[in-house]
Amino acid sequence: MGAAKTEEFTLKENKAAKYAKALAHPARIAILQLLIKKQNCICGDIVDELPLSQSTVSQHLKELKEAGLIKGDIDGVKICYCIDEKEWKNAQGVFSGLFESYKVKMKCC
Repeated sequence: MGAAKTEEFTLKENKAAKYAKALAHPARIAILQLLIKKQNCICGDIVDELPLSQSTVSQHLKELKEAGLIKGDIDGVKICYCIDEKEWKNAQGVFSGLFESYKVKMKCC
């Protein structure tokens, strides 16, 4: 979808798409699960847990950070990542609202 076309959709629809894009790779799901389990991680620790190179993990962390789902604090030469609680709650609300809005009325197909 071209950048200009996103303006024709609501803020909520654009946010849902942003989160969905960030969640659209199994490595990113694995990273989020790891951060949830450990509460925070340094990139090197994440690399040790996943079958991916450091540069690949960094790219996935960048996507998750751009979507706002995680945040990172610089600690010397290392960056410690964790779930961004505020944005996580926003994403939870967006997807809950979407899934809860479907009500079965009649059989389809």
